[in-house]
Amino acid sequence: MTSRTGGEILVQSLCAQDATLAFGVPGESYLAVLDALHDVADRLRFIVCRNEGGAAYAAEAYGKLTGRPGIAFVTRGPGASNAAIGIHTAQQDSTPLIVFVGQVGGDFVEREAFQEVDYRRMYGSIAKWVASIDRVERIPEYVAHAYRTAMSGRPGPVVLALPEDMLTARADCAIVPRVDAVPASVDPRALAGVHALLANARAPLAIVGGSRWDGRAQEAMQRLAAAWRLPVAAAFRHQDLFDNRDPHYAGDLGLGVNPKLAARVRDADVLLVVGERLGENVTGGYTLIAAPLPRQALVHVHPGPEELGRVFQPAHAICATPGAFMDAFAQWPAPEAPAWGDSAAAAHAEYATWQKHRGVPGSVDLWKIVLDLDAALPGDAIVTNGAGNYATWMHRLHRYRGFRTQLAPYVGAMGYGVPAAIAAKLVHPGRVVVSWNGDGCFQMNGQELATAVQYGLAIVFVVIDNGMYGTIRMHQEREYPARVSGTSIRNPDFAALARAYGAHGETVVATAEFAPAFARARDAGKPALIHVKVDPQALTMGASLDALRAEGEARRRR
Repeated sequence: MTSRTGGEILVQSLCAQDATLAFGVPGESYLAVLDALHDVADRLRFIVCRNEGGAAYAAEAYGKLTGRPGIAFVTRGPGASNAAIGIHTAQQDSTPLIVFVGQVGGDFVEREAFQEVDYRRMYGSIAKWVASIDRVERIPEYVAHAYRTAMSGRPGPVVLALPEDMLTARADCAIVPRVDAVPASVDPRALAGVHALLANARAPLAIVGGSRWDGRAQEAMQRLAAAWRLPVAAAFRHQDLFDNRDPHYAGDLGLGVNPKLAARVRDADVLLVVGERLGENVTGGYTLIAAPLPRQALVHVHPGPEELGRVFQPAHAICATPGAFMDAFAQWPAPEAPAWGDSAAAAHAEYATWQKHRGVPGSVDLWKIVLDLDAALPGDAIVTNGAGNYATWMHRLHRYRGFRTQLAPYVGAMGYGVPAAIAAKLVHPGRVVVSWNGDGCFQMNGQELATAVQYGLAIVFVVIDNGMYGTIRMHQEREYPARVSGTSIRNPDFAALARAYGAHGETVVATAEFAPAFARARDAGKPALIHVKVDPQALTMGASLDALRAEGEARRRR
């Protein structure tokens, strides 16, 4: 062992954990870390972002893609505040993330020094663990514990503060080798009850979601569904956990859910829920499943024991990862002639009907554009998005084929689609990556287009422009018809903006223009942006702006 600075020990500890990317905005509070990163640039790349919120989102997306914690470095005070949105997203999305935050030195602490914040109090309710590394020799211990905490049980974010004087202090200490998530295994005694419950069901339904999945677990779920002839629904923004083309796929449970799928959840006698914690959007505001005692017999499989019985009391609670449960349950035989017969085929047919084209106002038909895009994209293409009505077109019409082909915030945060796409292209440079954005959503982190240009990331960014915060306008017209307040936005020429950044940029004003524009963007060999101008009347997939206003006015008259 040789004497090293805290910055060097921290960076070497991250390399020992096989970290390959770190996202951040430089700050004087962690200069010693930046200096240490210089020496390992071939192993651990520091991706310079334009805002800490974008950096935290990109790191969160890395955690989703790899199962290992995404790493973000942000400076104290303002930088830490900007990063909070990514930390909250990691909490609600159950994503492993470690955010390192600069901090004032120990000689200034508790004086409200320049940009000083108490991070334990700031992040205490949205992180799994918040701590300050006050002694340089304990850095390896803290990093190893942060990795285990972020990955184990229900994954989530960890925040570690880095006092400036600690990073420049020196110590002789050993680096902790790679650590992995603590495994969560199945109690064999519980499986007999689960098997009996499913085997005797008349209308079962499986729901997949959450984290701790991998490609092997996803394939095992496909086999389980085929063996048991089970209809399978995906949780909100977890559609890539089950091949949407599979004849057992029933659709996704989220905002704007297919009414027939919602009815299947309500009418099921057994729900097999794997990985998903059953949040508000998945359960229709806690109405599809009654709390605390569901009408359905609930088999809840989740790696975090604190989530089992938290809201819904299960008939069988299985504390295990999806993969461990699949391995264990595969040993139990499926019934040869299940009582529910061809319900999976019927559910898949309802899903297909839900996707059938309906006319929309204006010269740009998003319905047709997404259906054509779905047909054109390779099976391993990664699609990212943030939050807004524009996202429902992609969720409803695009068929996600493979594991981790969807990156979208379960928390419903805007501004996610651009930085998530950056992380996706860095992790999988050989795959097609499409960032699907609304005009308001894009502008919350559109500055990260400069990051994509800087690192030569050939992402296709699509911006759907209707000149408004569409989701809020939808609610506004329903509740306060014709009283538009705070929802209109004046947008730039997004294609010209992209070209100014050094990216390829095009504008689409008619449906037929999109397919050739996308082909040119995909083949540009650099970041490309397609600015799609849609009619404001095409506000939702099911109703125009005028129809929503009329609905609101009729409600007010009642």
